[in-house]
Amino acid sequence: MLRRIFPHPYLSLLLTLVWLGLVNKVTLGNILLGGSLGLVLPFMTSIYWPHRPILRHPFKAIEFMLIVLWDIVVANIQVAKVILFKRNANIHSQWVVVPHDLTSAEAITILAGTITMTPGTVSTMLSSDGKAILVHTLDTDDPDAVRDEIKTRYEGRLKEIFQ
Repeated sequence: MLRRIFPHPYLSLLLTLVWLGLVNKVTLGNILLGGSLGLVLPFMTSIYWPHRPILRHPFKAIEFMLIVLWDIVVANIQVAKVILFKRNANIHSQWVVVPHDLTSAEAITILAGTITMTPGTVSTMLSSDGKAILVHTLDTDDPDAVRDEIKTRYEGRLKEIFQ
């Protein structure tokens, strides 16, 4: 019964918190409106989620988010250095194929999104068999190091969270 009313409780909570962040004011009315949006939207879209993603380790997900936030800050500084201090002739953009062992569609999507959110890298294509992501890097002399960093820093943690 509760699963029908709250098909995605974490999403409901996240939507409520995002709403409160967007309005930038915590009042009873905003909490009630955000809470009702957090309940109604997952309920209305639950038919489009035939298989509910299972978080094996929710606290690992929080750790993953903190690592990604840190990496975004560091990558912003690195990209700023490249833009401000490197000549165009000295910038070495590369295409890197990142094979992965993820089986969950959600984990693959989060990996691709994480790569794109980190400045200096963009995930551009998923292979037809879904086992590799094509990534463009702004500046690197060692594409293998970029691939290895993505695999160790993100893929391993996503495996723990989803598989």
